[in-house]
Amino acid sequence: MASTLLSTTAITLSSLIGIFASSMWSSDDTAFIPSGRTSIKHISVTICFLVAFLCNVQSIRYYCHVSFLITAPTLRDKREYMEYIAVTLNRGSHAWSIGLRAFYLSFPFFLWIYGPIPMFACCCLTSLVLFFLDTTAKITRNLHSNSFRKERGTHDVESAVEPDYHPLPANNLSQNSGVNHV
Repeated sequence: MASTLLSTTAITLSSLIGIFASSMWSSDDTAFIPSGRTSIKHISVTICFLVAFLCNVQSIRYYCHVSFLITAPTLRDKREYMEYIAVTLNRGSHAWSIGLRAFYLSFPFFLWIYGPIPMFACCCLTSLVLFFLDTTAKITRNLHSNSFRKERGTHDVESAVEPDYHPLPANNLSQNSGVNHV
């Protein structure tokens, strides 16, 4: 849902910037050359939004593909099939991350229209924000690594998702009678 919202926002903003920038072009019939430095600024913001749009559309594409692959019953127990699903999901996440980074890059380009000082301030602020988003503290790394060190008992998908799930040996239904499955 976030990818859909971001892609719609990106294409809308690039269209609005295109309309705004087209009013500033020279009305000469001989060439379609933008007038002044402002057009380079508008084009750079538009390119950022178009890259964000394309990456978010690819993210939607990969996520939809993964949702179809997960529900396919034919090859569910094959390891190569599950690895392909994981790779496709990672590609979708990577495309979403690049699309979001294109949005982050568009903020300094947008402030570039108002001058170099707002652009520089936004670049510094964006770098600081991205540093804190991309790094973790020692306590969060320890929490994350300790959550994977716990033994689950079995190594199947259901026990990783539901901690109270224990596969039934043969037809023994009494073992899981107290577990509530939703």
